[in-house]
Amino acid sequence: MKRLAAAAVVLCLAAVTAACGGNADSSAGGVFTTIDALKPGIDANAPINPYNPKGNAFRGYNAEWLGWTKNHLTDPNQFYPGVAQSWQIAPDQSSITLRLHPGGKWSDGEPITAKDVKFSIGLAYTQGGTAYALDPSAAGTASDIKIVDDRTIKITQAAKNPSSSFVRSVMETVIVPEHVWRGVLPADFWQRLKLAQSDAPGAEVARAGITSLADKVISFAPPRDVSAGPFVLKRVNPGEALLVKNKNFYNAANVAADQVRILNYTGNEQVWNYLVSGRLDSAPFTAVPAGVMRRITETPGNAVVRGYSPVSEGLAFNQSRKPYDNVHVRRALAYLIDRRQVTKVASPEGGTASLTTSGLHQQAAKAWLGDGLAALDPYRHDPARAANELRAAGMKKVAGRWTMPDGGPWKMTINVPASFSDWLAGAKAVTSQLNDAGIDAEVVTTADYPLYLEEMAAGKYDLGFWLVALGPAPYNIFQRLYGAQNGWQLFGGRLRHVAPGTEGNWMGGAEVIDVKGAGRVNPGELAVRLNSVPEAEQRRIVSTLARTANQDLPVIQLWDYVNTQVVNTTRFTGFPGNESDALRLTSGVWLQLGMVKRKSHI
Repeated sequence: MKRLAAAAVVLCLAAVTAACGGNADSSAGGVFTTIDALKPGIDANAPINPYNPKGNAFRGYNAEWLGWTKNHLTDPNQFYPGVAQSWQIAPDQSSITLRLHPGGKWSDGEPITAKDVKFSIGLAYTQGGTAYALDPSAAGTASDIKIVDDRTIKITQAAKNPSSSFVRSVMETVIVPEHVWRGVLPADFWQRLKLAQSDAPGAEVARAGITSLADKVISFAPPRDVSAGPFVLKRVNPGEALLVKNKNFYNAANVAADQVRILNYTGNEQVWNYLVSGRLDSAPFTAVPAGVMRRITETPGNAVVRGYSPVSEGLAFNQSRKPYDNVHVRRALAYLIDRRQVTKVASPEGGTASLTTSGLHQQAAKAWLGDGLAALDPYRHDPARAANELRAAGMKKVAGRWTMPDGGPWKMTINVPASFSDWLAGAKAVTSQLNDAGIDAEVVTTADYPLYLEEMAAGKYDLGFWLVALGPAPYNIFQRLYGAQNGWQLFGGRLRHVAPGTEGNWMGGAEVIDVKGAGRVNPGELAVRLNSVPEAEQRRIVSTLARTANQDLPVIQLWDYVNTQVVNTTRFTGFPGNESDALRLTSGVWLQLGMVKRKSHI
């Protein structure tokens, strides 16, 4: 989830309104206007290339996956059609057979075939990823790609080290036209790949050769946009990208807009002003203060829709630093922080206070744990229990302020990136509460998010804000607590735990933990097993890891995000409603699936 800076750029409302009336490309079929949260800062000079981070290929509009992932609480393998019309997943997820839309064509009229899919998979190997790792011992790699016929292709997972992420990884493959991209891959690519995926002599050289193609793929600039999606890029300038309907799209008759304008933006305030002016037909999640949201909803046609967002905000500890190595200190802080008040300040429109700390978003926790959720400690605000926990840790209270066990000062510092307004507000709310409770606490900001992550990985912070519960796959969820950042390194199919402060282990937790009712638990080992065991075993592991996280508190979950979006029903209707599983997809996907309808009087 991209969370933007509270940038100083404020767009003049008058200027926005004037621009709205000056669209020379207005069409009788309707113009849909939005922003792309995946591409803030449109670069007019970037290539039309979905592999390029700045590329003018917009997901769901002119960049197309095989299928679009639904927002299911526990099953990551549910999809809407994309380039694939249908698919068959083997019961053990060892393979997936995809059938393309009959008669499907690229925007230039050429047929979309299984050869295009295979070629796109070849490009994906140059970029890496779960299904397209070159390491023969990596989990969940595609070992065989078989074209069954022009419209059918079967992709098989390597049997040696299977992964439950394989199917989703395949479905999220972006598909490009081979007849446009053909020269990017060498003629002997598939022979090189076969060698690279083996242990034969020359395999390492072959792997290096394929990896070296990554930059060539990223920098490739097609001479024109040839799209499998519902739209084709017509032009782009620093202010916006204009896309027009792809007449050859398989579902073009049900695509409500003839044109899409994707407006450029550089900060949240710019999006807010677009919304207040009624300029956008839809806007994905943006952190919005309550006062601004009131102004947005006063605009005719604007409406707020909310849904599940598998992300939570956590306060993470560096357990190699004292006194955070002591679980009683971590529990004391959990009892001292009033999460509802923090959420009210930090994310009033886009979050709800976490029920407890389990590693899971509360909606996913209910689905995975059932009655087991109620058995977890909710860590309700309780200063008396917090004081008992601090005393159990040996901390002392002198003249109303808590000190270290030796009587030395305890200065608690929370680091956050300065550009994330909700994180900064939340950190300030936390430190305010802790100072009131007698703990000297402060907030220190880092200039930007990349630097924040770099310094966090280097172990420079005692505490910092950290996104957790990144679902829906349970493997991904618990990697945020018991993965590389907490010392567990998986390489070549072998798992090892490295010392705190080394190889990116900034959380510094223990390798084995005594968990009440579960005995001695190695949470990293269990988290890795989530990638390969059947659902029944996944549920048992999720239960154990949730209890471990609740007892040991590598993080304190503060709030669970709510996917809060704004739509405008003045020109279009049929937007996904509250709790729709389509809310995490772009409005381009809504349009291509025919969900969005144009109002008849427009």
